[in-house]
Amino acid sequence: MSKSFIEYGPECNFPIQNLPYGVFSTASNSKQRIGVAIGAVILDLSQIKDLFNGAILSECNDVFTEETLNKFMALGRPAWKEARATLQRLLAADEPTLRDNADLRERAFVPQSSAAMHVPASIGDYTDFFSSKYHATNTGTMFRGPDNALQPNWLHLPVAYHGRASSVVISGTPVRRPCGQSKPEDKPPVFAACKLMDFELEMAFFVGPGNKLGEPIPVGSAHEHIFGMVMMNDWSARDIQKWEYVPLGPFLGKNFATTVSPWVVTMDALEPFLVANNAQDPTPLPYLQHDDPFNFDISITAAVKGAEMQEPAVVSRSNFKHMYWSMKQQLAHHTVTGCNAQPGDLMGTGTLSGPTQENYGCMLELCWKGTKEVDLGNGNIRKFLKDGDTVILSGHCQGEGYRVGFGESVGTITPALI
Repeated sequence: MSKSFIEYGPECNFPIQNLPYGVFSTASNSKQRIGVAIGAVILDLSQIKDLFNGAILSECNDVFTEETLNKFMALGRPAWKEARATLQRLLAADEPTLRDNADLRERAFVPQSSAAMHVPASIGDYTDFFSSKYHATNTGTMFRGPDNALQPNWLHLPVAYHGRASSVVISGTPVRRPCGQSKPEDKPPVFAACKLMDFELEMAFFVGPGNKLGEPIPVGSAHEHIFGMVMMNDWSARDIQKWEYVPLGPFLGKNFATTVSPWVVTMDALEPFLVANNAQDPTPLPYLQHDDPFNFDISITAAVKGAEMQEPAVVSRSNFKHMYWSMKQQLAHHTVTGCNAQPGDLMGTGTLSGPTQENYGCMLELCWKGTKEVDLGNGNIRKFLKDGDTVILSGHCQGEGYRVGFGESVGTITPALI
């Protein structure tokens, strides 16, 4: 197993097998810089850009002086692989270039505890899919009954809605409880603060190279356009959403905040955790068919910590592998009309619920539309989220003696402005 001269334990999220990318700044230098997480530190790539001297990056290593990852994302898989190989070599236990250069180490390594993290890319567009069959079945059962749980199109195409890129925020950003219209039973619509505030346990991927307008991305090569993944919380105002979503889908119930974790885990780091795709019946149309596995064993959790609580309570334990529609299918479907995806576009999975109650990925499912209480321990109960509640999403892949972690997506609800 590869080892680094940077010390960390077996449960560290960021070993040399991971090396996720992020964007950070510090109190002493407010410029946003691209970094890679290793152990408890960040390697500032702007300080070592000249060490990326391979066949591809030697001609364009200025991408590591940018304030976002977009230009690096746009270079494509050969450049990403070259960068990863360079980083793993430079950080290896037996490589002296960084290890033995005290001056360079002083400039290049920053403690994660002293860094402020930023949204890692300039997100031009954000789309959120609805790709867990368990979640779709559960929510459909609540509102339409078990016989009509899945809409007629669900098993034929990856359903999605177009979200709001401007309100995608980095982990740690407070989330304001939204106001909007809702409709109480047997009463006229009212304008008020959301009463049914919810989280959604999701993941998301960033697009790498885009496609030209009018030229779809084929499903067979869609993986060449997927840079890496983050944890994502698609905050949801269920009462606002319920009243507005017919006929065009979510709008104000979703547009007020989406929280992402700061570290983008690359697909190369996730490759050892590939698992079989889920069986699809009926067989999708040819433009959505691919035989290569593109599903991943990623354990994910959601925890809630009320303002009155000392420790967070885990309310959901699920797994990315419950995805029915793969990321390749999502991207191929998104672009089949010729829609042009661009570097840095964000694509969410939808709530990643699994087959059992402990796998349910949102409060709507956990409280089953308000008919059950969710026990947070020590007398703390919830149906939906209160002001002051903090939601913590996390995820990791478990290897032999190491883990590839995503860090956390964290947000605390603040009171509405009435």
